[in-house]
Amino acid sequence: MTAGIVRPMIGRDSRYFWDGTAAGELRIQRCNACGALRHPPGPACPSCGALDRGHVLAAGTGTVFSYVVHRHPPVPGKELPIVIALIDLDEGVRMVGEVVDVADGDDGPEIEIGMRLRVDFNRVDDELSLPVWRRA
Repeated sequence: MTAGIVRPMIGRDSRYFWDGTAAGELRIQRCNACGALRHPPGPACPSCGALDRGHVLAAGTGTVFSYVVHRHPPVPGKELPIVIALIDLDEGVRMVGEVVDVADGDDGPEIEIGMRLRVDFNRVDDELSLPVWRRA
């Protein structure tokens, strides 16, 4: 286990997601009753209230809806600055994610609203792979 990194809470509602990242897949929760997609995952469908949930594989591409650059305070296991974006996935759900490999120049990081991104996976250790986003 890698010391210092903040690890996600993994429970019944999110296990499928983290099993997917370990397999190099981006999974989105889907209601088996009405077909609605949702993220973040939860026990009941917000569209129809059903408790019958499954998942679909996402294409792993999307567009920056909004972003922030985190410069302070320090985050355990991370090098600052950290670019965090709201990403509109092509499947129609929105996800929060870290955007990597965007240079931090004098005018700030090279990221903009509307930029196309693709998912990648950062293998932290044998137990955890985190989704990260890069330019498409």
